[in-house]
Amino acid sequence: MVSGTDSNAAERPATAAPRRERSSPVLLAARLLFVVLLVVSVMLTLASTSKANEFSFATVVGIIVAAGGIGLLVLILDALTPNKRITSVAAVYFGLCLGLVAATAIGALLDTIAASWELGNEGPGALYLGLAKMTLGLTLCYLSVSMVITTKDDFRLVIPYVEFSKQRRGEQPYLLDTSALIDGRVLDLASSRLIDAPIIVPGFVMDELQTLSDSDDRGKRSRGRRGLDTLTRLQAVPLVEVQIDSTRTQDGGGVDAALIEVAQRDGGRILTTDAGLHKIAQIRGVASINLNDLAASLRGTGSSGERLRVHLEKAGEQRQQAVGWLEDGTMVVVEDVQHLIGQDIWASVTNTLQTASGRLVFARHDPEPGSAQSLADAATDQARVDAASGPLRESSGPSGRNPRRGGRA
Repeated sequence: MVSGTDSNAAERPATAAPRRERSSPVLLAARLLFVVLLVVSVMLTLASTSKANEFSFATVVGIIVAAGGIGLLVLILDALTPNKRITSVAAVYFGLCLGLVAATAIGALLDTIAASWELGNEGPGALYLGLAKMTLGLTLCYLSVSMVITTKDDFRLVIPYVEFSKQRRGEQPYLLDTSALIDGRVLDLASSRLIDAPIIVPGFVMDELQTLSDSDDRGKRSRGRRGLDTLTRLQAVPLVEVQIDSTRTQDGGGVDAALIEVAQRDGGRILTTDAGLHKIAQIRGVASINLNDLAASLRGTGSSGERLRVHLEKAGEQRQQAVGWLEDGTMVVVEDVQHLIGQDIWASVTNTLQTASGRLVFARHDPEPGSAQSLADAATDQARVDAASGPLRESSGPSGRNPRRGGRA
């Protein structure tokens, strides 16, 4: 018998995690143009000065090489941080602007004070004044950038009401939860054109699916691979736009809390089958759609009589009941099969119950025709015959007529 880990490894679906995209030709051209312009600007500056002859050839070459090295260092830093957030970049830029404005204002004030005290432009006083202005400028720039970065999600200018948050125009995107991908019904919704907005899968949801797919537990591993397979098939649907936001990371508060935070920040709608997450999102004022509620509102009659293949995992609440789960996490309660716990059986649906927490299926054991269990059940279901009562009689009533019509005495 092949090991479960080795046999399932071959069946593992390809991970849908996004690979880092290669640099586009436009970005490469912009980087090359930046380095060229930096070097050319330094060369033109050296050539245009009236004292250019005072520089030796080695000095000029050294300055040009230093300029190229600075450009390459900037490009390396840019390449090492591919996933930049526009809010962080805007916060740094705005903080630098505030710091420079404050430094300029304080520098002008210091110059006025120095002029009133007649400190002059030379001597130790001028040196100390320049050092003070430089130190204050760097300190104010650092404090401004630090303040704006730490408060960029809450900071708002009164005029013109600028906020460091991503504002989306048009349709609000759907943020997929892990449970929605494992459930799989979102694929049918996307194929039926009921989803009219982009679908976004945050990076921490992908990480959770990957963790589940690598779990040692059979049930968790199956659900994780089912979620990854659903995402792969969802990306192939041409009717919707699926985006995997790898810049969204979990900050330690759990996947649900991170998903609600992203929805609040970007104005998205959460699509889930988790009743707890749905309620918390409603309390936090975040738009959320529970697929189970949607299915309950669209569901018609129950699919009674449908045969299901289910793995019995534990005993039920009632006597002789056993409980199993389908691949999508639906609980199935089967009657009179407690002695078959741990086996895969066929069951026929007798009733279904749709709740906000999911779908509950009630079924009875329905073995395959011709199997040993089927023949045993057929034998035990026969009517008992008492040998003392004689042979069986015809059930058609007296005179062989239909018993509903009756017969004459």
